[in-house]
Amino acid sequence: MVRRDAGVLHNSGAPAVQRRPHNAGREQCRGVTMAKVAFLGMGVMGAPMAGHLAAAGHKVTVFNRTVEKAVAWSERHGGSWADTPRKAAEDADFVMVCVGNDDDLRQVCLGADGAFAGMKPGAILVDHTTVSAAVTRELAESARSAGLGYVDAPVSGGQVGAQNGQLSVMCGGPIGDYDRAAPIIAAYARICRRMGDTGAGQITKMCNQIAIAGLVQGLSESLAFARKSGLDIEEVVEVISQGAAASWQMVNRHKTMKQGHFDHGFAVDWMRKDLAICLAAADEVGASLPVTALVDQFYKDVQRMGGGRWDTSSLIARLG
Repeated sequence: MVRRDAGVLHNSGAPAVQRRPHNAGREQCRGVTMAKVAFLGMGVMGAPMAGHLAAAGHKVTVFNRTVEKAVAWSERHGGSWADTPRKAAEDADFVMVCVGNDDDLRQVCLGADGAFAGMKPGAILVDHTTVSAAVTRELAESARSAGLGYVDAPVSGGQVGAQNGQLSVMCGGPIGDYDRAAPIIAAYARICRRMGDTGAGQITKMCNQIAIAGLVQGLSESLAFARKSGLDIEEVVEVISQGAAASWQMVNRHKTMKQGHFDHGFAVDWMRKDLAICLAAADEVGASLPVTALVDQFYKDVQRMGGGRWDTSSLIARLG
C-alpha cells in the first residue's frame, strides 16, 4: 500500500523519499505541522538551510560558536539565537546540526552545554555533518539512552544546493525517527531518502565522495591534456559532454578550471577530511580504494600549493 503525506512517499516496508520541486515555497508545507527547530552551525551550508526552515514557517533558533553569525542570521530571517547548544535545543522538536568534523559534533551534542542536555524527551537530532560512522553510532546510542531520536543525514549539493534548497540528503536511523524528520528536511532537500539503520547515511555520503574524487581527477587530466595538445577546451567540452564522458562537474566547472578560478564550492581541506573518513572506513570493511587514496595525495599536493581553501576542481592546478 502506498500513501502520500505532506509530500513524502511511503511504501510499506520501503524507505520514504522526499522530492522538493525547484523554488518550492511555503505551500509545500501544507499538511505539515510547523515545528520548533534548533539549528546548530551557521556556516556556508547551515545558514541557508536554517533560512529555508524559517521561510517554511518553522520556529527556528540558531547557535554558532561565533555568536556574530548567529545574531546576523536572526536579524536577517527573524528567528532567534542562543549562546549555547543546550539553550538552542530547549523545547525544540528537532535539532539540526551542520558543523565541521567528529570533534565539533561531539562538542555541540555532549556535555553540560550540549544539545542532548537541553532536548526534551522524544525530540530528534538530525546531523547533517559529514562525519565517521563510528561517531554517528556513538552519539546515536547516547541519544537513545537519553530518550531522544537520532538521524544521520549528511548532504550533497554544496553551498549552491543549500542556498537553492536543492540538497540531496542521505539518511540513516530508525524508520520512525526518519519519518518524523523527513518533512522538516524537505524545506531544503531535492531528495531525502533513508538508506538504512544508523550510520547508513554516512556510508552513502562516503560513496558520494569516492565517486567525486576519481571523477574530478579524470576531468582535470582531460582538460590539461587538451590544453597541452593545442585544442580549444570549450570545443572539446562541447563535443565530449554530449557523450559518455558527460558529468555535472564537466558542465559546471570546466570554465572555471580553465581560468584557474577555484572559489566555487567545497574546499580541499574539507574534501581531505572526508576522504580520510572514506579510507578509514574502507580498512574496516576490507574494501580497496586505490584511486581514492591516490587522489587524496593529489589533494595534499594542492594544500602544499596554498590551495586548502580552493574548491575541489583545483586538482587541475597541479598538472601545470
